[in-house]
Amino acid sequence: MKTTTNSSANIKNLTSLWKTAGNSFESYTQTSLFDYCEIKDSQWPNRLWFHQNINQKTMDAVKEQLASTSSTITLPIWETTDRTELLEKNGFHLRFEQIGMSLQPTKLLEVNPPLNIQLVKSNADATLWANLFTKSFGYVISAETLLKTLNNIEYYIAYNGTTPVGTAVLYYTQKVAGIHSVGIPPEMRRKGYAEQIMKLLMNRCVTNNTELITLQASNMGKNIYLKLGFKEEFVIKNYVL
Repeated sequence: MKTTTNSSANIKNLTSLWKTAGNSFESYTQTSLFDYCEIKDSQWPNRLWFHQNINQKTMDAVKEQLASTSSTITLPIWETTDRTELLEKNGFHLRFEQIGMSLQPTKLLEVNPPLNIQLVKSNADATLWANLFTKSFGYVISAETLLKTLNNIEYYIAYNGTTPVGTAVLYYTQKVAGIHSVGIPPEMRRKGYAEQIMKLLMNRCVTNNTELITLQASNMGKNIYLKLGFKEEFVIKNYVL
């Protein structure tokens, strides 16, 4: 898919989110070849991403960097180039794919009560969010990560009345709002919560005069976003060694 202004804004929001999390732990590094972030005892963001064309020299530097880590580091590729072939030649394999999507919000959406979203503000909130997230996605974002980044990243717990039913993240880069980590634990699925959470987040974006909302969807989850008016724009291929 052709890179567009919206796609660039999407990628900028996503990589800025990773940088913000990494900087909170003094674990973000920028080199002439790539950016890198690893948070110990957490599986997120733990990313290495390129900002120029890669060659075998670049791959050798990447593998040297990864050899010094104890975590699984994901390499996202969002351009259609020969990068994927070079990665595979160097022992990397495709772990999962995502679809970059965006929407220009125009109006408030109707939400079914009593669903609501509440900001994470305390240790107890952070622990609850982290537990819900792990149940939803099968990997770990530590409560410590939340507590160190609350001033820059908005973490939300979704409630049906007083029952916690899901997680979400809002992250702003200027007038762009990235929606991330919308997750529903298995026992709470098939009740329409994900769509309602999205509507609540989109309404917050409208209230905050957001010009563009971005996200990265799985193939399984993209239909919810298409239904809400989001457009598919590019593919992210995520590799691991």
